[in-house]
Amino acid sequence: MRLLLFNLATDLDDPILGFTTRWVQALAERVECVHIITMRAGRVEVPGNVRVYSVGKEKGYSEPRRAELFYRHLFRILGEERIDVCFSHMMPIFTLLAAPVLKRKGIPIVTWYAHPSLTWTLKLAHRLSNCMVTSLATAYPYKHDKLIVVGQGIDTELFTPDPQVPPDNPPLILCVGRLSPVKDHPTLLRAAALVRERLGNPFRVVIVGEPAGPQDEPYVRSLHQQVKELALEGIVLFQPAVPMASLPSWYRRCTVHVNLTPIGFGDKVVWEAMACGRPCLVANEGFRETLGIWGDHLIFRYGGPLALAERLEWILLSRKREKDQIGAYLQNQVLRLHGLERLANRLAILFGEVSGKSCRERCCQSPDAQ
Repeated sequence: MRLLLFNLATDLDDPILGFTTRWVQALAERVECVHIITMRAGRVEVPGNVRVYSVGKEKGYSEPRRAELFYRHLFRILGEERIDVCFSHMMPIFTLLAAPVLKRKGIPIVTWYAHPSLTWTLKLAHRLSNCMVTSLATAYPYKHDKLIVVGQGIDTELFTPDPQVPPDNPPLILCVGRLSPVKDHPTLLRAAALVRERLGNPFRVVIVGEPAGPQDEPYVRSLHQQVKELALEGIVLFQPAVPMASLPSWYRRCTVHVNLTPIGFGDKVVWEAMACGRPCLVANEGFRETLGIWGDHLIFRYGGPLALAERLEWILLSRKREKDQIGAYLQNQVLRLHGLERLANRLAILFGEVSGKSCRERCCQSPDAQ
């Protein structure tokens, strides 16, 4: 099977999208070749059967020039290779641009989308795609008639517990993700102030991430101001975003990871922290399946600092054995529902189904493929 893949960023060092390199590597093991047209490229580490073509956003190219490059790459690939299926990852605009050409050639399109933003480009991409795929049903904001939920695809070889790395003392409450209003960090800061007043025991809060752009700078300044107003200077620490390979050490050091985004998102950092064997508190009901038997204990009301503070106190006061049990259970849930090998198998089988081709025999026979 020969795969054409559209990608937003192909850069192993990208703190948000670096994971797509591992997806590409896993898919490359299951197909004959992969041709990637990416919006921007950085450090590229891919197998020999993968080719990467950037439309130049990393070089500051204008939109018209990027569109021209997109079609130049597309026609070159289609002229030189027989493509069996197109997989568009978080790039509905590339789906729209390519669909007229691909449809004429009978090449099916599978589009991945996991974000609450419902745009006209997504609606049209939905119509033009053979099927849509996503990590969580709640992370897809449009009609579900073509939707297939396939899980997130966490690299559980990278994100894994390390018994040699104990949690920090005093306990570390960790929050990983970009600094943007939708991440609702003020609720975490207010909850931390409540925990300090009611618990008394020392703890730290570390927020790892950066703003997505200049538009979020006022929000970042407001967070620092709120830390001062709540007298949390000695408790709350902001750290810059780090490459994906550096994240496991943060997860392993924390006592609990907190994610405050509402339903509609599918933040992969939650699954990453769980894969490292750490309890995770979330405001997103979409994670309930992964949380399983611990769902009622680990989900708090979005925008509810009191509810979050109560759950933080419960985690901080729990015995090590109970925290370890929760972490081990969540790690197993990620392996079962959201592991990378499982995702790659499911996608390869889906590509085979929509294109009428067969994926490699070892993929179809894997018990993780179901």
